[in-house]
Formats: sequence, C-alpha cells, structure tokens
Amino acid sequence: MASRSTQILEAAARVIARRGVRGLRVEELAAEAGVSTALIYYHFKDRTGILLKTLEFISDRAGHYTTYRAPDAEPLSPREELDQTLLLELQDTTEVRENSSAWGELRASAVFDEVLRQDLERSTAVWVQEVAELLGGVRPMAPAAALSASAERLTALLEGLSMRWLSGTLLISHARTLMAEAIEAEVERLGG
Repeated sequence: MASRSTQILEAAARVIARRGVRGLRVEELAAEAGVSTALIYYHFKDRTGILLKTLEFISDRAGHYTTYRAPDAEPLSPREELDQTLLLELQDTTEVRENSSAWGELRASAVFDEVLRQDLERSTAVWVQEVAELLGGVRPMAPAAALSASAERLTALLEGLSMRWLSGTLLISHARTLMAEAIEAEVERLGG
C-alpha cells in the first residue's frame, strides 16, 4: 500500500494532467487523494511544495517505467537500453499519459513561475545527463559535449512528440517511428 504522501502525489499528477497547474486546487486534490486538506498541507506545506514534489514524483515514476526489467530477463545491450528508455516514454498507458501530460503542464507553468522553473531545469538536466550516459554506453569514444548535445536533441524531440501525440495531432505509432529514427541518426552522428 502506498504511503499517504505517495497517494497524494499520485492524485496530484492525475489532477494536473486533467486540469493543468492552474486548475490544481488543494480541496480538489484532497478529494482525489481521499485525504484532508490539512494532511496535504502537513506533508507539502503549500501549493508550491505540492508542485515541486509532484515534479520530482513524475520524474521518478518515469524512471521506473522506462527502466523496469523482469528479474529473470536477459541484460540489454547499451543500444537496447537507450531505445527502451526513450521509446517507453511513448506508450499508451494511463501512467505514461498522466506523467507526460503533467510534465507538459508543469513545463508550461514554469514560464511564469521562477521557483518551478528552477526545479524543472534541474529535472531536465538530470534527464539529459541520463540519456547522455546511455549514449556514451553506445558510443564510448564520443566526446562528452557531443553526447550531451545529442541527449539534449533527443529529450527535446521526445517532449515535442509526446505533446503532439497527447493532443491528438500525431499517432503514437508515428511518434515512436520518428523517435526511433532520431535515435538512429544521433547514434550515427556520434560514431562518425
């Protein structure tokens, strides 16, 4: 059973995905989580605390669903691990839809919120670094700056593809194809 704070963060991700950051009301969050507003304030202090912890929660949750491997599964090659990590961000599941929608809403709100912007910048930098490390596993002789630039391009593309898919302007199958082609192009660029 999830802890109360995890239960609240799961509910926050759902509410933000459904209503956006501006639509997040503590009373609605409490109802969604099945807890009191006092408990939300106890765990998160204020609305900004809720947003920052929700950003951290969805980043962690994405890490789980993009890297999960069955205990008895064969190890992945560096390239398979890279592909899996990026392509599993484009799967039609409730969890991924919710995460991607909430991430997009938080990113859009960061335009006007300096505190949220700083945390989003940190989360994005961690994600870019993780992808750069995966690329380094595929192309170990590539310079760090080139790995970082490739990771930046891939993560930015993934965010854009995700938003197009979620908004209904791009089929998920086409988004996955475009992402796979971009991964291939970046790996080739790093090898040449």
